[in-house]
Amino acid sequence: MGELDRRRALRLLGAGGAAAALASGLLPGLARAADGTAAAAAGPPDPVAATYLRVLLRHTRWAEQQFDPATGTYPLRDFTFAVVLGNAVLLTRDGYDATVAGVTRETLRDHTLATIRRFAASNRLAGGTEWGRKLFFDTTFQSYFVLAARLLWTDLDDATRQNVERITAGQAAYTVSLGTGDDPDSGSWTPNGLRGGHVGDTKLEEMGVYAQSLAPALAWAPADPRADGWRAAFGTWSRNEGGLPAADLANPRLVDGRPVSANTAANLYDTFLVENHGSFGPHYQEELWRTSGRNAMHFLAAGTPLPEVLTAQPNGELLWRTMLLMTSDAGEPLMPMVADREHLYGRDVIPLAFRAQVLGDRHAAHAEAQLAARLEPYQAYAPADRITKFSGEPKYEPEARAELAISYLLHEWRASHGGPVVPVSDREFDAHAAGIADFGAGPGLLAHRSPTAWAGTVSKPGFVKFAWQPHHDDWLFVLGGANPMLLPSTNAVVRERHATTYTKVRDGFDGTFGVLRFDTGYAGFATLPTGAAVYVSTGLTAGEGVLDIYNLTMPGMPGLDGDRTYTAAEGSVTIKAPAAPTGARTDDLTFAPVTARHVRMLGVQPDPTYGYSLWAIEVRDGDGPDLARTGTATASSVSAGKEAKYAVDGDPATRWAVSTSDRSRADSWLAVDLGTPRRVDRVRLSWEAAAGRKYRVETSPDGVTWTPAATYPVPALSSTKGRLDIDGRAGITVAGPNPLTVTADRVTLSDGPPAPFVAELRPGPPQASGRVPTGAAAVEATVTDGFLVLLNLGDAAVHGTVTLPGGTRRLYRGEQVVTRTGTEFSYALAAAEGRIEPPRFTLTGPAGVKAVVRDASRVDLTAPAGLLPVPVTVTPDGGRARPVLLPPRRTVPVVFGELRPYPLTDRALGRTTFPAEPLPPGMSSPDAAVDDDPATAWWPGSGGRMVVDLGAVTAVSAVELTWTRGRVPAATVETSLDGVSYTATRTGPARYVAVRTDWRGGDAGLTRLSVRT
Repeated sequence: MGELDRRRALRLLGAGGAAAALASGLLPGLARAADGTAAAAAGPPDPVAATYLRVLLRHTRWAEQQFDPATGTYPLRDFTFAVVLGNAVLLTRDGYDATVAGVTRETLRDHTLATIRRFAASNRLAGGTEWGRKLFFDTTFQSYFVLAARLLWTDLDDATRQNVERITAGQAAYTVSLGTGDDPDSGSWTPNGLRGGHVGDTKLEEMGVYAQSLAPALAWAPADPRADGWRAAFGTWSRNEGGLPAADLANPRLVDGRPVSANTAANLYDTFLVENHGSFGPHYQEELWRTSGRNAMHFLAAGTPLPEVLTAQPNGELLWRTMLLMTSDAGEPLMPMVADREHLYGRDVIPLAFRAQVLGDRHAAHAEAQLAARLEPYQAYAPADRITKFSGEPKYEPEARAELAISYLLHEWRASHGGPVVPVSDREFDAHAAGIADFGAGPGLLAHRSPTAWAGTVSKPGFVKFAWQPHHDDWLFVLGGANPMLLPSTNAVVRERHATTYTKVRDGFDGTFGVLRFDTGYAGFATLPTGAAVYVSTGLTAGEGVLDIYNLTMPGMPGLDGDRTYTAAEGSVTIKAPAAPTGARTDDLTFAPVTARHVRMLGVQPDPTYGYSLWAIEVRDGDGPDLARTGTATASSVSAGKEAKYAVDGDPATRWAVSTSDRSRADSWLAVDLGTPRRVDRVRLSWEAAAGRKYRVETSPDGVTWTPAATYPVPALSSTKGRLDIDGRAGITVAGPNPLTVTADRVTLSDGPPAPFVAELRPGPPQASGRVPTGAAAVEATVTDGFLVLLNLGDAAVHGTVTLPGGTRRLYRGEQVVTRTGTEFSYALAAAEGRIEPPRFTLTGPAGVKAVVRDASRVDLTAPAGLLPVPVTVTPDGGRARPVLLPPRRTVPVVFGELRPYPLTDRALGRTTFPAEPLPPGMSSPDAAVDDDPATAWWPGSGGRMVVDLGAVTAVSAVELTWTRGRVPAATVETSLDGVSYTATRTGPARYVAVRTDWRGGDAGLTRLSVRT
């Protein structure tokens, strides 16, 4: 590069920005080798980055297929021209392989530069008319586009550089000119001012879009006279993305010079959970770090300091906890309540890369490595080369390419700024991510992540299900959206929701119990810390207990080996993965010959999202011609342009589909009138992705009276023994009158008429049923992995005894009597109550001993009638055995003082506390005051104040404060119903309890804040 060209480049960037960029090594386009070619950066800094570069290379094949020779550029359609960012990274890094990319470096360079020239000029902010300025979603692609141009800056002509600068600064000026108002070009998209909190939107995404439209200008034009206004707006939008008043008002910490307590945004719900697409979507929870990754890359590449908010996002860590709770084994979130945007591997990388590489989060680094390990097998799966598949929008493909490129650059930056972030181990990650959360009836989610499984009770309308995913495997059970799980339909109307949570800090274990009442009965779902779950039903409908299973051929992806093997007592069956893409299917059904004029497909169960749609229906007698081709087709309903006639026209590109309003209707039908009675014995149905899950083929002489001829699916395996192993990845035990069946890629646990049944699901081999008799028709009980699970499936309180067999006499909280073969446990349950009781003790002793377990540290033992003392041995869970001699007819309390007396009555234990990170100066995390650990304490800092969220309004009878040694500061206890207005009191109804101090250096710390009821 000549000295004159170098000086020009430095002037264009500004001296400070250019110097920092040169030092960063992220803008190799600023330097040139002796031969005039762009000097490449060093090779990939770590294995994950190397994966990204390989995926980008292969993805170039897809990008080049989009190239439009007529215009000489990549197209505007779906923002496809944004592929230039991935191209720019490949062109400025070592390792370019034309064989893998499918195009020479020179051709790729020409295509890229031509595209940047055209779209820099055609952007509205540069005087063009094609694209740009619109906040949703032009600014996202502007961010990629500007970064690509900066990477190739010295290869651009002066006019293009000037246009890029106009776009960068012009967008910031336009966004600031809107104030907190809506962009008139963006339709209904709105952040709702600085308030947020409206149904259907996350505010994370909406406010994030406003912030990202400002970041490029702040990074590349920090000396612009308007930059102070841009900076203020960027900070305001960014700080409010994760805003929640109850948390924000408790935090005086300054972020970019403004206190967090000045935030104004409110989430739709009063927890750190966001909603989009009609429900809870973890994909949208990621937006905080997705936009942060895009924004940070501009600052890092330009050598401009990062705004503090990018590394000190208010409430970001509390939001991250909800993401950890949903994380799959692939590092991306499980999504039980959104019907699309699953398995978008290329697009889901950047939030993890930002948290790992910029924030230094080792748990995010683990998730990122897991996702990266799956990228290449995923990319090789049909349609090959793409990095977003299975769901989403066409624009996600160029977007994913850009975000993969940014993720690569973040790894390069980290390599030169502190070295690699070492991921935690699998065990460490699973232990850290474990937990439970009841997000309430509005969000409709009760979630539990144990080290070996994820489970949830979902009661949100349209997504109702009991979900379970052993080993967090997002390619085992079909979890998302309208796909049913255990419950018969995601559209079932929930009349009552009962949620019970157990947390390790308060109860000694993590677990949940969700009980739902429907018009046809009750169902309950208990989740255990072992990863096991127990499903109990009164028998809601025929064919209950559905589990749909992914069966794909995706070599290198755990479990997707091209088949699934199901093993029952009666034998095993292996079902091969379909050759066609998921959803499309061809069914050949044969039956005894019959003479009929009319043949129809009568639906029994539709595709959960799109109903029924057929490319073709063919009717034959043996190998004879297709009789439907000369017939007349009719249907229960049709979509415009997809009428019944298209299923018999012989054109493979046309199809019949039910109307949009009938997609959820089960009994839709398509019939063919053959014209005259004909002999038929087989039907072929070629389905579109909306393939019927269950249906019947029927025949009729007159189109009025129909006779079943065949059904789909035909079970590949039917078992009455109640045990099923699913591909070595899950074990299920069923106790009930109906068989369990395997048909295609669906397991039905109670395949028959409605009937009560109990299913135990384990992330391991199936075991013997733990169902035990209760003596009450409405009460079901199991002993699963040692835990006693009790459920009253009725609308009235009930009491009785349950017989617990076994030589190991486990004792549970409450009263029980030792028998010759086990124990008789006494229970009392309210209507629709579910309980999980862990074994608190085991007892060795004679029949007749009565045990009343008070808590995990005390059991009262009473000897049976007799003349001699009775020797017994008591062993607490997690403790040492103790011999006890029981005098006749006397009660002896046995206390293990070294053990915690779970369940504890302190309502503050384990609850969410504020302030959340970033904490005010001098303050430690207030979590230490509610963690039940006397070795930890909250250090308030000067004038410190903390708040504990009890989760719901609670009748508080007392608030107790326990301090470490030292001067105890003056403290005021306050309570609040809404987290906004507080009253100085320690009693009464409250959801939030606060402690305000006059703490000074050297004072005691608060080791425990206890709330009694």
